[in-house]
Amino acid sequence: MADKPEITFSLFVLSLSATAEIHLGLLPAPGSDEPAAPNLKEAAHLIEVIAMLKEKTEGNLEESEEQLIEAVLFDLRMRYVEAAGTEKRVVEP
Repeated sequence: MADKPEITFSLFVLSLSATAEIHLGLLPAPGSDEPAAPNLKEAAHLIEVIAMLKEKTEGNLEESEEQLIEAVLFDLRMRYVEAAGTEKRVVEP
């Protein structure tokens, strides 16, 4: 069996982020070469999970972990706003 990477807080946050990006339609789903259809409800849920992790771990993170979660949240929130705007333009004439 191949060695699996050590599970760290940073790897966990990046995993959640990648899953959110799949739901935003930015990355292909596992086993696919094409980006998935956007599912903004699921993307928003994962963004909220990451925000909850940030809140619950406040004061207990290393500086690099704090910077990572801040950057991930900022990036995902901006991408969500962009995806929501695109979806609205497609639906509304």
